[in-house]
Amino acid sequence: MIKTYRIYTALLFALIQNIAMAGDLPDPSMTPGSIDATITQSNIQTTVCVKGYTKTVRPPVYYTNSLKKKQMRDYGYADINPAHYEEDHLIPLSIGGNPSDPANLWPQPRLSEWNAEKKDILEFKLYKLVCEGAVTLDDARHQISTNWIETYKRYVK
Repeated sequence: MIKTYRIYTALLFALIQNIAMAGDLPDPSMTPGSIDATITQSNIQTTVCVKGYTKTVRPPVYYTNSLKKKQMRDYGYADINPAHYEEDHLIPLSIGGNPSDPANLWPQPRLSEWNAEKKDILEFKLYKLVCEGAVTLDDARHQISTNWIETYKRYVK
């Protein structure tokens, strides 16, 4: 009886963890990620790896705030307070994500274990690795757009 209870408890805990993680990843049918095709491996040292680059391509706040409200509805979030979300680039600007394509933006929860703050840490780590040549641009883009949480676990200690 105790052994069965432990097994059920372990399974329930694993299920809850998976559900929580799924809510922190964007829906790939709505936000698959999108790149800026002008950023390539051969030009990263004169584009994304230049300090201040992202400021030159970041979309205006009025655009991202409007998109965030629309996407919150599209995602069906029960919590409709825009302050609880960051309109985030799935593929970050710092590794050549498309700045304004809605396919690369989603309202990422701020109030969860796998929140926008954690993703920001990963984004900086990938940026450094790409600019140092330790990870290719395409590989970094693919990993973060496929499952940023698993990518975080791989690179952030």
